[in-house]
Amino acid sequence: MPKILIIRLSSMGDIILTTPVLRCIKEQIPHAQIHFLVKHKFKDAINTNIHISKIYTFNGDLRKVTNVLRKEKYDMVIDLHNNIRSSYIKMKLDTKSYTYNKSNIYKWLYTTFRINKMPTTHIVDRYMEAVKPLGVLNDHKGLDYHIRDKDKIDIQTLPPEFHQGYISFAIGGTFATKRLPNHKIISIINKLNKPVVLLGGEDDHAHAYEIESKSKNKVYNACGKYKLGQSASIIQQSLYVISHDTGLMHIAAALNKPMVSVWGNTVPEFGMTPFYGESTVAHEIFEVKGLSCRPCSKIGFNSCPKKHFKCMENIETSKIANLINQEC
Repeated sequence: MPKILIIRLSSMGDIILTTPVLRCIKEQIPHAQIHFLVKHKFKDAINTNIHISKIYTFNGDLRKVTNVLRKEKYDMVIDLHNNIRSSYIKMKLDTKSYTYNKSNIYKWLYTTFRINKMPTTHIVDRYMEAVKPLGVLNDHKGLDYHIRDKDKIDIQTLPPEFHQGYISFAIGGTFATKRLPNHKIISIINKLNKPVVLLGGEDDHAHAYEIESKSKNKVYNACGKYKLGQSASIIQQSLYVISHDTGLMHIAAALNKPMVSVWGNTVPEFGMTPFYGESTVAHEIFEVKGLSCRPCSKIGFNSCPKKHFKCMENIETSKIANLINQEC
């Protein structure tokens, strides 16, 4: 029974994008036992995954958790993070390891000089390359996200207007340059034919309150009200999803929901678009192409470095609303 440690420390979306690797290992290596190492605050992104036997977390001090991991005597380590911390762990565990190609030099070229040498493959396929030497191949079934029974939301608990169908709008973003300004979100909502549930964390609640108060359409502010699994349940039961380049975008893809994804300072060429495998679920990317300043960062900023924020301000809200209205 091979015991395998998967390392992906952060963040929510990146962790969910590792799930095809977990599934394929479990299904293609007989009796494999999979452990997963992740930062404690991102544990909820993976703790319901049925292919994992044990999850290890840490809050900052790697030495303590590494000492515990050494006692597990892993047969191999699969590093799907590929940074200084994961390299430290591999060194201390001193066992066979496999690592994915992070392509950071290409991201630097793209964000600094707008020279696009990025691989044309999705990051899921690059993750899968790390385990190819083990004979593990991509099954092309997409991402996994498992919702526990206790996290399933009865939509009858939402206001009556939502019982006949609604749109989920994941309004958050780790950085401001990855999310639409509130007035653009309001513009989209006011053009939709269905009510909208706003999803996000507690940090998004103030934005959601402004959006709710200024929207003419029916809006339910769920930001900060639900845990991650409960938000996933709301997404699962929605007619359509609108999301920025965030973790909830990848959860929506894992749940095979039709979606519009809106991209600001980051670009689809980074290889982290919604991944559906061979599914034919409808998905449309909205972005402003042709800007000489884009992409400005592989992660994001708290405000536009150029002060104009054209990558989001020039998003055509009517096109987004019209597309969804045609589908719903």
